[in-house]
Amino acid sequence: MADIVGIRFKSCGKIYDFDAGDLALRRGDKVVIESEFGLSIGTVVEPPHAAESSPKELKKVLRLVTDDDIKQRIANEKFEQEAKSFCYERIMARGLLMKLVRAEATLDKKRIVFYFTAEGRIDFRELVKDLAARFKTRIEMRQIGIRDKAKLVGGFGLCGKELCCKVFLTTFEPISIKMAKQQDLTLNTGKLSGSCGRLMCCLGYEYHDGSSVRETKEDREGLVSGKPDKPVHLRKDDVTEPEGMASGEVAASASVPVPAGKKDEQKPGHPHKRRRRRRHRKKPQKNE
Repeated sequence: MADIVGIRFKSCGKIYDFDAGDLALRRGDKVVIESEFGLSIGTVVEPPHAAESSPKELKKVLRLVTDDDIKQRIANEKFEQEAKSFCYERIMARGLLMKLVRAEATLDKKRIVFYFTAEGRIDFRELVKDLAARFKTRIEMRQIGIRDKAKLVGGFGLCGKELCCKVFLTTFEPISIKMAKQQDLTLNTGKLSGSCGRLMCCLGYEYHDGSSVRETKEDREGLVSGKPDKPVHLRKDDVTEPEGMASGEVAASASVPVPAGKKDEQKPGHPHKRRRRRRHRKKPQKNE
């Protein structure tokens, strides 16, 4: 039975499972792990928990972060900026219609990943050759969407706060204009779009599916309609005897109608019509 620990490599990123081994890890610890891409530094977000079996063989956590690992990571940040600048120069030189977002290198510099956005597919084979010849390591070009770009770069929304995808959102849910219609918001795309140019993710926070809205609407209409309530039938066991009354004096059953409002009060059958009295006007006398 192995101890599985959840590790996250980026803020608001996905959580990956690793084998903790004999290490006593706690939430918030910085660890070094070896993945398919090379050595990386991650953060423990889920403490070790026992698992009987796993669908695939898990990689083991190598060690806790040391001072040398932190120094190497700081040095890698300068290396990433250099790699990004060189890649940008080669993109401009070859006239590729792509926008470079970020360059990331593993802790051991065995792989460099370049993130970029583009409207269509880009033939970057010659660009990869230029980068591999310059840095002598494995190069990976990864095309991302406009929302993923906002998550990597960050920024501030219309509300004045930092972008939700940069702070706490781990996945992107589909957002439609239907969510704005249900909340009676203005259907101006310019006011409903975020810094990425897509509909803001916060439109889905107060969105409810149609079933719950339909139920609340029916309940509201039932209260307003004023339909007469059904009579309540009481059994003998449910009727409590008042003090001073002998047992057996209570009726066997009773049907107690519940008043439903002023509309259901009994009205008189046929009210008498008031007779109108005719006033006889005196005819004016003629002067002879």
